[in-house]
Amino acid sequence: MWREGQIVDLGTLGGNQSAAYAINDRGQVAGFSTNAVPDPLSFLYLILGSSNGTQTRAFLWDKDSGMQDLVSLGGGNAFGFFLNRHGQVAGFSYTNSTPNATTGLPTIDPFLWDGSTMLDLGTLGGTNGMPTALNNRGQVIGFSNLSGDSSFHPFLWDQGKLIDLYTSTVGGNPITANAINDAGEILGAAAFPGQPSDAYLSRHGVATDLGHLNGDCSSEAWAMNSAGQIVLVSSSCDGTNVRAALWENGSLVDLNTLIPAGSSLQLFSPQAINDRGEIAGLGLPSGCQFDGLCGRAFVLIPCDENHPDVADCDYSTVDGNASATGSAIPTTQMATAAKSVQSPDAIRQLMQAAGRRSKPWYRGFGAQPPK
Repeated sequence: MWREGQIVDLGTLGGNQSAAYAINDRGQVAGFSTNAVPDPLSFLYLILGSSNGTQTRAFLWDKDSGMQDLVSLGGGNAFGFFLNRHGQVAGFSYTNSTPNATTGLPTIDPFLWDGSTMLDLGTLGGTNGMPTALNNRGQVIGFSNLSGDSSFHPFLWDQGKLIDLYTSTVGGNPITANAINDAGEILGAAAFPGQPSDAYLSRHGVATDLGHLNGDCSSEAWAMNSAGQIVLVSSSCDGTNVRAALWENGSLVDLNTLIPAGSSLQLFSPQAINDRGEIAGLGLPSGCQFDGLCGRAFVLIPCDENHPDVADCDYSTVDGNASATGSAIPTTQMATAAKSVQSPDAIRQLMQAAGRRSKPWYRGFGAQPPK
């Protein structure tokens, strides 16, 4: 953890590997670490291509008690990925040590650690389920294989109930669930009548189609802030062109049109948006394909009254009406900063696969999205 200009080593649970994945406003950290117990089915070592490893365990770290082993649901392995302000941790865990014929791994269930107990959230009938987000109310979203492990549906877990979002949502059928806010609103991609896949916002079980950019055929929403701004990916009909977009008050805009002309990046994957309207994501230099090897990380900073004296902002062009109405992102201009992305090492690849961007795990466990 980086704190006050210094790196704090959180240590391990006795093994050789650990990774921090989430932090809350109390300075607590959630993640996973190996211990010293040999295990041929170790989560981490299997992904790294080795059966000669040790158990992987979820942890919660704080400055007073250090790294706490959250144990597992059985089978000795668990990952912690999400952490809320109350210290609850969401992740996934083996429930036993017997590999299944369909996945080649023991049964994996999502969990919620409530401060003293690891709660098994169950699945929608299959042998694999994983969370994709956790809010401050203790609600968890994710995906689960169905019976037979041939397909999966997104789920919502709320106060002991596991809800199939694909079958229970009105207006559209969610295919993914990528984010949930404290109001219980959910984002992702859904199938709508006449539209096989578009970004959606679900409120009280009713999905709204957020649309896609002109000329495109599909989209998927990834993150939102408390002002109701949503960032999403809009894809061309042949899948060869992907653009980052912002949805606000019913309008959708290509983020590439808001940055300075002549930018060296094509913005294609917005990952997060905060309450100041600042957006972080991935962009592509000219000639770069859709991957993380030659891409660059970017931060978009609104050129508005809340962000004075930002380099590259021409404040004379900012629409005064946008600021007057409290819009965090005027549709006239944003400043951008980019940083090179290094080739990911094995642990970074693991976190990218098993975290909020969990699609690689769908293929890994043999399940297909709902038709």
